[in-house]
Amino acid sequence: MSRAAPSADQTLAGAIDQFARDGFTANLSVVGNRLRGAAAQTTFGAEDIVIRDYRRFEGVSDPDDMAIVYAIEARGGARGTLVDAYGVYSDPAISAFLGPVRIRRAC
Repeated sequence: MSRAAPSADQTLAGAIDQFARDGFTANLSVVGNRLRGAAAQTTFGAEDIVIRDYRRFEGVSDPDDMAIVYAIEARGGARGTLVDAYGVYSDPAISAFLGPVRIRRAC
């Protein structure tokens, strides 16, 4: 039995595209103990952000495909996405940074 290809919203790239359409356009990363946008000079601490949504992808055939993408809103209205591996391959720095961050889904 063949499996149908996942639809766009069921892929990591599709989720990032959907979040971008929803206004989460910055490509975020954790540097040190701060969240930073790729194009911005501003950084944020964990107390300055909330997770508005997230999508987790589990590698059906390959555990290396496990990932999670977070839609994050920062103080002042900055919005973007942060991608991490999921499970044993997750980045410890990202996990530590996001630990105290609240999840508050947008209405």
